[in-house]
Amino acid sequence: MARKKNDTSPSRRGRPPAYDAETALKRATEAFWRTGYSGTSLDKVAAVTGMSPPSLYAVFGNKHALYLEALAHYWETSLAATREALAGDHPLDEALMLAYEAALSIYFSGRGTTRGCFVVGTAVTEVAEDAEIRNSVSAGLRAIDADFEARFRRARDEGELKPDVDPAALAILAAATMQTIAIRARAGTRRAELRELARKAVDAICGCRPQARQDATPA
Repeated sequence: MARKKNDTSPSRRGRPPAYDAETALKRATEAFWRTGYSGTSLDKVAAVTGMSPPSLYAVFGNKHALYLEALAHYWETSLAATREALAGDHPLDEALMLAYEAALSIYFSGRGTTRGCFVVGTAVTEVAEDAEIRNSVSAGLRAIDADFEARFRRARDEGELKPDVDPAALAILAAATMQTIAIRARAGTRRAELRELARKAVDAICGCRPQARQDATPA
C-alpha cells in the first residue's frame, strides 16, 4: 500500500531540541576542561558536540557565550555539592571533610585523567582581560566564602568553636584550602595525598574548638 503524502514527516531544521542542547553543553564543558577556553576552538566544540557551528550559534550564541554558560553550570554544581556537605548535622570537622571530599569527587571525575577544578583550569587565565569571566569567578569565590562562613558561625553558636573566633577569617582559610587542593589536583597530585592535606587543614581550623571538645576528640 502506497504511503499517503502526509505520512512522510519532513526533516527538522533550525534549533535543536532542548535535550540536545543539554548534551552539547556537557560535551563542550568537557572540551573546555581539557584544553581551556583559549585553547578550544569553535570547530573543536562543534566536533565533540556533533553540532554544526551554525547550530551552536543558534542555541548558545558564540564561543564566549557558550563558555560562560558552561562556567555558570559548573559553579551551580560545585556550590551545591559544598552546601549539601556543610548543611547536615555532622560535627564541624566531619562537615568540612565532606565538603573537601565532594570537591575531590569533581576534580577526579574525568575518565582516566585528573581534571582538577574547571575554574582553576580554564577561567583563572582569562580573568585579567575578560570582565564577564572575572565577574563569574569573583561571584563564585564570594559564594564559597559565604557558605563556609555560615557553617563556622553555626559552629560557634552551637559551642563547637570558641566564642571569640572570627568565622569570616576561618572561612577564608577553608576556602583557600579548597583552592589549594584544586590547583594540586590539576598538577597531578594523588587523591590520597590531597585528602591528607585536607585532613591536616581541618585539624588546624578545628583547633579553635573549646578545650573540652578537643580533649574529647578521638586520636
